[in-house]
Amino acid sequence: MASACDRNEPISPKIALSRRDMLLASAAAALVAGPISAAAAPSTPPPGAGIDPAMTPDQALAEIMAGNARFVAGAPIAHLKDLEIIRAHAVEGQWPIAGVLSCADSRAPVEMVFDEPMGRLFVTRVAGNITTPEIIASLEYGVAVLGIKVIVVMGHSSCGAVKAAMQNAEVPGQISALFPALLPAVYMSKSKDPTIVTRTNATIQAATLINASTVIEDAVQSGALKVVPAVYDVGTGKVELLPIPEAMRVKK
Repeated sequence: MASACDRNEPISPKIALSRRDMLLASAAAALVAGPISAAAAPSTPPPGAGIDPAMTPDQALAEIMAGNARFVAGAPIAHLKDLEIIRAHAVEGQWPIAGVLSCADSRAPVEMVFDEPMGRLFVTRVAGNITTPEIIASLEYGVAVLGIKVIVVMGHSSCGAVKAAMQNAEVPGQISALFPALLPAVYMSKSKDPTIVTRTNATIQAATLINASTVIEDAVQSGALKVVPAVYDVGTGKVELLPIPEAMRVKK
């Protein structure tokens, strides 16, 4: 079935970009790296913290995906970690290996999904797992200050935010503020299937993170960071990694 874009129909006023939306988009695009003070630089992890400063982006991604495999198999181990040791190190600082941009949906508990104890994941959550200026700034902190090696942008099946944007129905309060960031996936996917739109949205948001942030872009270009879109199946518990199309990648 042809989309509204294919039929050259105007976008409904209910989802047209407001001045606030455009200002937010401009702010996201304008985020640039500032000087990081020496005090803000990550300290050396203490012995026993289980952190390898030489860990590569590929190794970090492999670790959390191995954790997801344990979660799917019903054999998680994160809960077996000694909480007293973890809490002791938490007082000294944080040394996460990965950042995750996830939907706020209660069925997607990030640390459980990747079978990681506290302190290993730097998690940002918002309905629809969309990139906002605040989300971008938070993940920039994770990259520039905490030294995370990989960012996973994780959508999930049966996403209410995606379905709401597709339906474009009247909604109370400020819920519709989510729609402008989700609309590109609705139109680009040219599909009425929420699963396809969700996958497209995760890919678009991952590409947006790179394109809207010089901090993240520079880390990706240098090989210090990977940004990977993904979809979590709330029924099976499995996380599927997705590619970012070459056309969406930043070129220098």
